[in-house]
Amino acid sequence: MAANVRKNIVANAKRIVVKVGTNALCDEQGRLDESIISQLAKQIVSAQKRGVFVTLVASGAIGAGITELDLAERPRVMSRLQATAAVGQGRLMRAFHDAFEPLHCKIAEILLLRDDFEHRRRYLNIRNTINALEAMGHVTPIINENDAVGGREITIGDNDVVAALLTHMLRADLLVLLSNVEGVIKDGKVVEVIEQLDADTLSLAAHRRSALGTGGMGSKMSAAGMVASAGEPAIIASARMPGVLDKIMNGATVGTLFLPAKRRMSSRDRWIAHAAKSAGRIVVDDGAARAIIKQGRSLLPSGVLAVFGEFKKGDTVTIIDTQGSQIARGLSNYSSGDVDRIKRLKTSQIFKTLGSKPADEIIHRNNLIIQ
Repeated sequence: MAANVRKNIVANAKRIVVKVGTNALCDEQGRLDESIISQLAKQIVSAQKRGVFVTLVASGAIGAGITELDLAERPRVMSRLQATAAVGQGRLMRAFHDAFEPLHCKIAEILLLRDDFEHRRRYLNIRNTINALEAMGHVTPIINENDAVGGREITIGDNDVVAALLTHMLRADLLVLLSNVEGVIKDGKVVEVIEQLDADTLSLAAHRRSALGTGGMGSKMSAAGMVASAGEPAIIASARMPGVLDKIMNGATVGTLFLPAKRRMSSRDRWIAHAAKSAGRIVVDDGAARAIIKQGRSLLPSGVLAVFGEFKKGDTVTIIDTQGSQIARGLSNYSSGDVDRIKRLKTSQIFKTLGSKPADEIIHRNNLIIQ
């Protein structure tokens, strides 16, 4: 059954996102392992020859910088890490260029920050650029977080999130997360299939953080779960397994498969749910929370208890229940100041209070994504 599911998934995959982590690209000393890059390039080109467009998310700029600068260890000070990444990014791309060139494939470098996903125009520009590269043929986009300028306060955090956001953006058919582990491990064995990510499943990631990278099994599982909940499958597998991507594309039982939800989210809904920056929070009462979660209803002023943050009409906001849990995100029809003025009111009282009434709803159900 599971084997047939995998074969069906890869048979229908025409666009995939592959992420390879720092631990997979570097040796135990944190130095770039160009043999792994060469193997990965061959497998990506093999997938392209069968009509699959591959977008690669590659960590390793800091590891490449350690190699280039001949450092004894990974820097610990943020500014030195950024400087090392600045040196290493060129070395990393040169390694990929040298691996892809004999295979008659070009590469394209795209460096991103979290802000690039949060702003709708830049989000669309990234998608348009990658679509144009796909149309050119024989070009592999290589994406990385811009470690040289990203700081703790603005960094995406790790490339697992980047890969998930790109999968959403491109409406890719499959996300493949390649690491230095074989997949999600339970009782010493690889879990072949995860139908739904929950707290018990996430607990399997405990104490499996990457030694060199910024992520770990927890971030990989969260990224895979993010993609699966939107309607696409994801696989976590080992980059060190010979021919791992070839095996995955042939439908072999490799790594851990995260099954997709039955309903695929639209590109716009994915942006609201996962990419757009939340400008504020709206706390709702229990009745409003039930109406949103159980009935898919809009958020009305009468259900609002409190407003936090400053946001404008059209901004993305987070909906919080009385227990402090995030239940949804959506686009507000009102500014934070106006929401505060009309909270707990009936819709018939909005005009009298504000002097205008752009909408009956604080957030219309079409612009509300349940988390």
